[in-house]
Amino acid sequence: QMQLVESGGGLVQPGGSLRLSCAASGFTFSGYAMSWYRQAPGKERELVASITRTGAGTNYADSVKGRFTISRDDAKNTVYLQMNNLRPEDTATYYCKAVNFWSKYELWGQGTQVTVSS
Repeated sequence: QMQLVESGGGLVQPGGSLRLSCAASGFTFSGYAMSWYRQAPGKERELVASITRTGAGTNYADSVKGRFTISRDDAKNTVYLQMNNLRPEDTATYYCKAVNFWSKYELWGQGTQVTVSS
């Protein structure tokens, strides 16, 4: 069974940090590009960061550049999102997505909530 499970969300004060994890199972992780998306209440889901299947390339939304870092550990079948200097506007449900390099098949996780508030 192909599955993505996010973890690491929670409540943090402005300026704080969190590290999200997305654990993959049931498929060959190294064949997939990975991304993090987020969706705030009343807003559309938006791309936060992505990383190629080799890890050689990364891409970030302008709103998170310099604060967030995406990385992957293929030995652990896990992709991470390190979030620093968090702001209230980062509050959202964060989702992990896998896209197969060849077939473009997509798989989504169930999401993890991040709340930035004092």
